[in-house]
Amino acid sequence: MGAASPYGESLHLMRQFASAAPWLLSAALLAGCASTDGGKGEAVKGGGDPASVRLAAKGLDPAASSESFPSTYRPMPSVTTAIVGARLLTGTGEEIEDGTIVLEGGRITAVGRGVPVPAGATVIEARGKWVTPGLIDAHSHLGVYASPSVAAHSDGNEMTDPNTANVWAEHSVWPQDPGFTRALAGGVTSLQVLPGSANLFGGRTVVLKNVPARTMQDMKFPGAPQGLKMACGENPKRLYGGKGRSPATRMGNVAGYRKAWIDAADYQRKWDEWRKKYAAATDDKKPDPPKRDLALDTLAGVLRGEILVQNHCYRADEMAMMLDVAREFGYRITMFHHASEAYKIADVLAREDICVATWAEWWGFKMEAFDGIEENPALVHAKGGCTVIHSDDETIIQRLNQEAATAMAAGNRLGLNITRADAIKWVTANPAKAIGVLDKTGTLEAGKMADVVLWSADPFSVYAVAEKVFIDGAVAYDRADRRFQPQTDFELGQPGKESRR
Repeated sequence: MGAASPYGESLHLMRQFASAAPWLLSAALLAGCASTDGGKGEAVKGGGDPASVRLAAKGLDPAASSESFPSTYRPMPSVTTAIVGARLLTGTGEEIEDGTIVLEGGRITAVGRGVPVPAGATVIEARGKWVTPGLIDAHSHLGVYASPSVAAHSDGNEMTDPNTANVWAEHSVWPQDPGFTRALAGGVTSLQVLPGSANLFGGRTVVLKNVPARTMQDMKFPGAPQGLKMACGENPKRLYGGKGRSPATRMGNVAGYRKAWIDAADYQRKWDEWRKKYAAATDDKKPDPPKRDLALDTLAGVLRGEILVQNHCYRADEMAMMLDVAREFGYRITMFHHASEAYKIADVLAREDICVATWAEWWGFKMEAFDGIEENPALVHAKGGCTVIHSDDETIIQRLNQEAATAMAAGNRLGLNITRADAIKWVTANPAKAIGVLDKTGTLEAGKMADVVLWSADPFSVYAVAEKVFIDGAVAYDRADRRFQPQTDFELGQPGKESRR
């Protein structure tokens, strides 16, 4: 028999499905009961604006169908576990020597020195080892630019119009991308997947839990907000200028943003007016709703503060320009991505509470990256800013800890004295904040999801490896136990893949 796969018949995932089965059945029954009222297009589930409820079944009201593709994620079965004797980097700025962390019921229940171990817990002796929160990649294209890198898997850029705010990255995610399992072995427990940067508005982002799954919905992080990928600079002007279309210049880029936000504000106004008229009208004179527009749905969601702006931008002057655009139309930018020149306006970004997702290196591969320096992340941090180390790459995501180490070392050569307790935030708490899930994960604190990595050594060392990775308290990866080294179905039968049976 061939190698076991957590996507098919492995015991690991079979247990997951078995534990989820009662929920799946009940969800299916509820969905069947709550869809419509006798085929009249009336949703029978209660609550919400009557118009929104009525139109939800027809998909006409954007406010009523924001959960069109809901998460079906369910945590894997876990047992109460205590990791004892380790050095803990909590992601809160604290480093605890000879610490204990308790994982129970999918949550962290205790962290600190001298923490009692619950009776019956599985105890992992970890003296000489380190524990951190699960790493979070705030800028990934896994699943939408899947491996192997062939045209058939190139699903991250809808390069058909400067404004493709209508597309959602989650509709391109291929759960069998082997990149997910490679990232898991590097300690990555959650990630934000974005569309590419060809367009002014690239589409919506999605946050995933890094677990083996059959569908995107089974990976979708429960309760995580969506983001909007925007891009400034060379990419959109080069693509569309090369086609003889607008934008062909940076001023064309800005004109394109402004037009889109004007259209979105008008669209939102029409829907607001319709809802007022609908609520005031008698039953026989209810007005028809405006025509729904998927791109404007997304932009209006930003204006309402429901969708977080994730803005690809390299140059400092362009980041400042994007801040002016945001102020003009009343939205806020959550994070600048790549941001090679963020250090030039680090004080501004800190004051505006805008995170910066960047690398330690990647200098000079195009003109707008020419002034990129290794010290960039550390200088943003030193000004009180929110530094995030991201990958934007299927290989770097496997060693985010080393990328953070490079940036920390560069800053310390300047005399910034950045500690490990602070630098670990760059790949845990800060990305969690920037993608809207810090209340759920990103730190080692009681009540948070038990997304935890046990490292063989100091995680900022090139010699450190992730020995065990826990997601919601379950062992998702174990370097010493082949049962917990997942493969995708795609990899089964590939040359060089030895049997696990």
